Amino acid sequence: MKVIASSIRKGNIIEQDGKLYVVLAAENIHPGKGTPVSQVEMRRISDGVKISERYKTTDQVERAFVEDRDFNYLYEDGDGFHFMNNENYDQLLVSKDVVGSQAPYLQENMTVKLSIYENTAVAIILPQRTTLEVVETEPVTKGQTASSSYKPAMLSNGVRTSVPPHIGTGTRIVVMTEDGSYVERAKD
Repeated sequence: MKVIASSIRKGNIIEQDGKLYVVLAAENIHPGKGTPVSQVEMRRISDGVKISERYKTTDQVERAFVEDRDFNYLYEDGDGFHFMNNENYDQLLVSKDVVGSQAPYLQENMTVKLSIYENTAVAIILPQRTTLEVVETEPVTKGQTASSSYKPAMLSNGVRTSVPPHIGTGTRIVVMTEDGSYVERAKD
């Protein structure tokens, strides 16, 4: 299916020169003079090679037909990450390349969307937010108000983030899975 380059988004699968690419980042650039362009960073699915392409925003790009299905995360081993289809309980192995930097945010029984192309997972979409525990941070300073100053913290999944001064060790917080940024204190 042909689409215009400006409609390409992160996670889309594009077919180019007979090979499939997953879009890692897509940005539409409108210079003051000249033609607007779409800068697209992609990874070739077959061998993991990353490339960067620049299209005119009106160029036609072939988008591969990919089916998005819900899967439950089971566990990780030396081969990769194991997921289970919620409908027929089939298990699917997803390579570490596909999961990439989102691996620390995977939690047992978390429901994720996997993009399936010819029975192979080519992309993963995590829930926007997840709840994690702060395992290490500076102690709460008395009299410090919730101003714009944030302090560093280590989360239970090993990711570093910044939290407001009132958050202490052992507190469960909600973070964005895209970049690990603090959203709010968990309500559980």
